[in-house]
Amino acid sequence: MALIYAILIFTHLIGISQSKLQVGFYGQTCPNVESIVSGVVSEAAASNQNIAPVLLRLHFHDCFVQGCDGSILIENGEKAERHAFGHQGVGGFEVIEKAKAEVETVCPGLVSCADIVALAARDAIHLANGPSYDVETGRRDGVVSDLSLAENMPDVEDSIQQLKAKFMEKGLSEKDLVLLSAAHTIGTTACFFMTKRLYNFSPNGGSDPSINPNFLPELKATCPQNGNVNVRLAIDRGSGEAFDSQILQNIRSGFAVLQSDANLYGDETTRRVVDSYFGILSPLLGTSFEADFANAMVKMGRIGVLTGSQGTIRRVCASF
Repeated sequence: MALIYAILIFTHLIGISQSKLQVGFYGQTCPNVESIVSGVVSEAAASNQNIAPVLLRLHFHDCFVQGCDGSILIENGEKAERHAFGHQGVGGFEVIEKAKAEVETVCPGLVSCADIVALAARDAIHLANGPSYDVETGRRDGVVSDLSLAENMPDVEDSIQQLKAKFMEKGLSEKDLVLLSAAHTIGTTACFFMTKRLYNFSPNGGSDPSINPNFLPELKATCPQNGNVNVRLAIDRGSGEAFDSQILQNIRSGFAVLQSDANLYGDETTRRVVDSYFGILSPLLGTSFEADFANAMVKMGRIGVLTGSQGTIRRVCASF
């Protein structure tokens, strides 16, 4: 009997260590978790119209360092991952902490911070009139936070070759690169990220020649040379508050704000992906930007996840 009991325990532990992400992971243990997170995100959005892109960006930045493990939330001094140069401007931490606190009151020690980040991003996208999709859950939280691990984050000044390599390293395709870059359909950026593109573009200085000549004066007026680098502008010109494919149309027309977005149209492979959403037959062929974006988000949410007996469940997201 003791042997049988030991075998059952061992089999159970093996099952836990090998478990995978799944939709409805908390269906039995914490069935209200999604509605709790959604309520907190909706409340935050009511007082901060910029919270949708903030929470979307938080999920992206979490997943691209050590995988989607909630490590970006940890605050353990000046060397914490969240203070890395590549994470500058990332926010939404207080929204995740509030959601986590409310979840803890009904399901203590069961729901990971990493899963709350993924759910909050989905809810934020939906509030911006973006696609709704099922979020796979079952992630566990990481226990390592080191800003040096964030040194290889995708950057607005990366070449298309660098961007493709960084995405490929995470198991993401060129199509995923285009779609996840299209998350810039909502949100703003600072003139800080525009200075080199407008006034000292490599290799010859001056402005990036890929910028539409009709758009360049507008950008320079918003971000004048030696001006306030903290001034913010919409990343998706003309449609910065609505989730739609206008960002891709802007990229096609030379109206991309960020250099990394503009680079998508200078490469044959990624240019074909961008153009695929504007062909005459694309609606008939089932090419849906919204559906493809949702699929890319789900795929991103699987990067380097900790599941089963890996990692931990942090009771407070900012601490170990």
